[in-house]
Amino acid sequence: MQRRFLFPLLISSLCLATAAAAQTPTLRVLTHGSFDLPKEQLAQFEQDAGVKLQIVKAGDAGEMVNKLILTRAKPIADVVFGIDNTLLPRAQAAGVLESYSGPASGRASVVSMAEGVVPVDYGYVNLNIDKAWFAQRGLALPTSLADLTKPAYAKLLVVQNPATSSPGQAFLLATIAGLGEPAAFEWWAQMRRNGVKVVKGWSEAYYTEFTRNGGTRPIVVSYASSPAAEVFYSKDKVTESPTANLFLKGGVYRQVEGVALVKGAPTASREAAGRFVEFLRSAPVQQSLQTTMWMFPAESGAPRVDVMRQHAAEPATFDALATALTEQQAKTWLRRWTQVVLK
Repeated sequence: MQRRFLFPLLISSLCLATAAAAQTPTLRVLTHGSFDLPKEQLAQFEQDAGVKLQIVKAGDAGEMVNKLILTRAKPIADVVFGIDNTLLPRAQAAGVLESYSGPASGRASVVSMAEGVVPVDYGYVNLNIDKAWFAQRGLALPTSLADLTKPAYAKLLVVQNPATSSPGQAFLLATIAGLGEPAAFEWWAQMRRNGVKVVKGWSEAYYTEFTRNGGTRPIVVSYASSPAAEVFYSKDKVTESPTANLFLKGGVYRQVEGVALVKGAPTASREAAGRFVEFLRSAPVQQSLQTTMWMFPAESGAPRVDVMRQHAAEPATFDALATALTEQQAKTWLRRWTQVVLK
């Protein structure tokens, strides 16, 4: 008798499970390609919020913002993470963000962003060098950006295109902030003559062109936390990083990443989107992102993990531009950079 009812009962259970899954709302999260958090943390968020996460990775942060703007008539996401202070003016001008005013927006933070955008993490865009490459050739490390224009450093640097890459744009802004606009573009012109290589995004620059990964360029635009990542992921469990930071005048920019609601997304997703904002500023995530996305936590008082504390130095100084100036001049600078470096 029990066997006769087992199959119908199984079918009924499967139908109920399928129906429950179909009723679970989806929260669409647009991110850059470097977004990475532990699966168990994301699963816990889904359980707590009663949603299914749909993570949409859109390449480099610059590409992500471009996609957000191109789809503003029919938004492809409910919340967006990874917009940084170099790209925020572009997103604001396009009107693709909606202000968030939940608890995380009012809590103390190490860094700040425009009102309504909640900072999640921050880092420093600067030059990284392959220590072994320089040691083997007996070539002194450059001590200024001007050194990189000399024949001895020809064809050694790879940078990201600022039109498609947030670290690329940050580095361009660093040169303008540190050298002044006329001198910065003259430096870029000299670097073109000295063989600077331009690629689309950070991954291509670091994992394809950088000599540490089989490329031909021993100097790369990357992050102050990259040496810590080299130690963390080393197969031989090294205690000293094979790479080092160069904190040169005009070559350091503080990048702040934030999370924001997407304007025009369905009203029904707003509560879950707000919960995701709070999730990114929670203590567990602020710890995890240090060794997944290799950024410093924005939450005031958040402890540093050991590898970041030991191998990810913060520069004593960095160059910055007024937000208003960046908003006014960003497009002009990008066009000028393209003309000077690529055309």
